[in-house]
Amino acid sequence: MKAIVIRKHGGPEALEAAELANPEPGLGEVLLRVRACALNHLDIWVRDGIPAYKIPLPHILGCDAAGEVAALGPGVSGLKKGQRVAVAPGRSCGVCDACLEGADNRCPRYGIIGAQGGPGGYAQYLVVPERHALPMPDSMTYEEGAAYPLTFLTVWHMLMTLGRCGPGQTVLVLGAGSGVGVAAIQLAKLAGAKVIAASTSREKLEKARGLGADEVIHSPPEDIARRCFKLTGGALIDIAVEHVGPAVFDAALKSLKPGGRLVTCGSTTGPEVNLDMRYVFSRQLQILGSKMGTAREMRTVSRLVGEGRLKPVVDRTFPLAEARQAHEYLAERRQFGKVVLAI
Repeated sequence: MKAIVIRKHGGPEALEAAELANPEPGLGEVLLRVRACALNHLDIWVRDGIPAYKIPLPHILGCDAAGEVAALGPGVSGLKKGQRVAVAPGRSCGVCDACLEGADNRCPRYGIIGAQGGPGGYAQYLVVPERHALPMPDSMTYEEGAAYPLTFLTVWHMLMTLGRCGPGQTVLVLGAGSGVGVAAIQLAKLAGAKVIAASTSREKLEKARGLGADEVIHSPPEDIARRCFKLTGGALIDIAVEHVGPAVFDAALKSLKPGGRLVTCGSTTGPEVNLDMRYVFSRQLQILGSKMGTAREMRTVSRLVGEGRLKPVVDRTFPLAEARQAHEYLAERRQFGKVVLAI
């Protein structure tokens, strides 16, 4: 099969075309003929070799895949050859206390395909456990099927589970043009909340309005906290969806009303932030770290996407052979929604 591999950590030049043997499905697994794989910033971090994602090499990146079932392993009964599916990216042990309690995203052995959870979707074939195959409606393209699992699952856990988002609340979405941002706007609106979207790009903010954002903040030059104060009549916001890190963290924290919640799942502008503890204790704020979501949440997200109540947004598609260009495009943060490889 054709694949893109990394044999050493580094920049986009570390991505290398390769011909590899097709994997074989084992007990309870299916062989997926991958048709599309979406990119995530996690791909860049793994490629770069940051300490949190040191993995054996060579390695196939790609956390978000979709395609059709090419072969069934022993014991598979709920899927059939030719069936169109997206892939739930999380992998857990299934037997630890966290898994048995339904909190599988807190499993000590938790991993994500394309990162610490085995090979990913930058290849023509991928072995997938049957329970992680998410049926796709015929109306959904493979690119759309690859564009939703990781980010929509992540944001569901952030907003619905940890953030307790609901009607009448106000949600600030930082980095509104990202995959997380696109999902957060839609999920907050689905929950009945008011959405304020922030971005460095006016063009992305117009697209955010098209997804349902009620108000927008162009920052810079606008000050996020001051604009939130003005847009809410001084009430400030209930929940900040944050994955950018030091570039916006302080502003997001200062935008929260007393008892507000900042939920973070990433740090694309760096690993460290300055934290004024006076804001935290005087306003009784909550800072909540979030990682992926549970298998049950993944099924809920898949159902809502299948029903058309949530819409994956694909910004641009590259052929597999242009994975390097796709990585460069993603790193430039020009996209609104997901960047996808067609395979």
